[in-house]
Amino acid sequence: MDAIAAKAHIFTMLDVDGDGVISRQEYLARPERAAAALGREGGDPLVSAARTAHERVYASMDANGDGKVTFAEYATWAGAETFDDVCRHALGSLFDLADTDADGTLGRAEFTRLRAVLGNPTENAEKAFDALDTDGDGHIDRDEYLASIRAYVTDGASPMAEALHNGTSRSVRRPDDGVSF
Repeated sequence: MDAIAAKAHIFTMLDVDGDGVISRQEYLARPERAAAALGREGGDPLVSAARTAHERVYASMDANGDGKVTFAEYATWAGAETFDDVCRHALGSLFDLADTDADGTLGRAEFTRLRAVLGNPTENAEKAFDALDTDGDGHIDRDEYLASIRAYVTDGASPMAEALHNGTSRSVRRPDDGVSF
């Protein structure tokens, strides 16, 4: 998969209602859904950090400030620099919500719960865990998790993403040119 196809796939995942835009409400619901599913209370400092990080991402993603991110906006915005500046913090905050023992790693159960909250089937999440756990120690650390997502966004290639998305992609239609992925 190339970087544009990866961006289209991510856009489709973020466009929860499938209307062709990522609304502010859709995007900012991610940390709330994750917190609820992972057993975190709304007042938990990690939940507050996740909210703040996601608000920052959405503000940078919504180039014209209209509360709706189109694929064209998203594709222009998404990339290595953006990932390093804002996305890493938001995705890291979701990792932290799943890290129930706060050891900086996710075991298989923690990883699978996180990925299920983000919409991946359990079987695919388990395969993704195996793809990331290259040393076989039963844990994925925060940096390797984030590096795998960064590789997918910037290069369109990541063993974790390949396992997560194998057979789960709905057709991605870019509203700007009608090309489907």
